[in-house]
Amino acid sequence: MAHIKLPEDLPGIRGPFAFRPETAKPMSELAEVLLHTPGSLSMADSELIATYVSSRNDCHYCQTSHGAIAAYHLGGDEQLVLDVKHDFESAGISEKLKALLNIAGRVQQGGKLVRAEDVGRARGHGATDLEIHDTVLIAAAFCMYNRYVDGLATWAPADTESYRRRAAAVAENGYMGALAAVAAQAAASKGE
Repeated sequence: MAHIKLPEDLPGIRGPFAFRPETAKPMSELAEVLLHTPGSLSMADSELIATYVSSRNDCHYCQTSHGAIAAYHLGGDEQLVLDVKHDFESAGISEKLKALLNIAGRVQQGGKLVRAEDVGRARGHGATDLEIHDTVLIAAAFCMYNRYVDGLATWAPADTESYRRRAAAVAENGYMGALAAVAAQAAASKGE
């Protein structure tokens, strides 16, 4: 049971987003830029970084939802997502992504733990300054998102199929589209 009164039919971050739309909008805009807008990293790589950080933070809702979105972008390869969460150094991903995940893991532990050699490794595998920047920001943002979700004791569905269905919608419509769906669902729950 959540620590505050949240809509009971909206799991994870969707409940707090419906509760406080004023903060949901900028948080969703940040997720849109980092995870869904074409830019430095592919959507699959961005989602894998978010999944990995969420897994290290033991946030069930975020690691499962973003893992499902990553798998969607990877053509349904859920095993690769699990491999990245378990041991990214042995996973079937590029050396550049491995180096970026290493940086993300250090940020998850503490920003000052990122070392020059970590950044050098990423650069050595072709990572640009923008990719390094976005990796650090994704990792930092997901520490915030994870603590937001778990700090309010939100609930998370146990079945993986609900995450897969939502993943398709988010992957196709983005995070601002997902926010609009939350607002519509919250309004319907209130009978508006």
